[in-house]
Amino acid sequence: MYDSGAKPSRGKPHAEIVALDHHLCSRVAGFCEPPTKYELATILDVKPHQSGGNSSAPVAASYDVSIKVAGTIYLVLYTDTLGTSTVSYASGRQLLVHVGKNTITYNDILGQSKEVPIISQKPATTMSRSK
Repeated sequence: MYDSGAKPSRGKPHAEIVALDHHLCSRVAGFCEPPTKYELATILDVKPHQSGGNSSAPVAASYDVSIKVAGTIYLVLYTDTLGTSTVSYASGRQLLVHVGKNTITYNDILGQSKEVPIISQKPATTMSRSK
């Protein structure tokens, strides 16, 4: 309803206008950024990581994980910060990943983005299966 007795405030921005302006600016900035390309990946192999250090301090378990993305196999270092060891049973699992220059990004079960460093990469055609 229009209140004819109310005086408009001059010189003070309204919170709604400021919020709308911020929302529109963030939306326009989002259009300028290219979308992140996620690709289907398959976990091929998981092995405990052999660290060179002999530290007596407790350390989260790390794993060497081989992941096939398109025509490339990446070896990444996954650190099990929760201590669940579920990654050791992940061979054959598929997930969406974003391959960066030195890292691979994936979303965990809660939808949070996680990054793992790429140790090495090679064309998928050179991998031979050992039995």
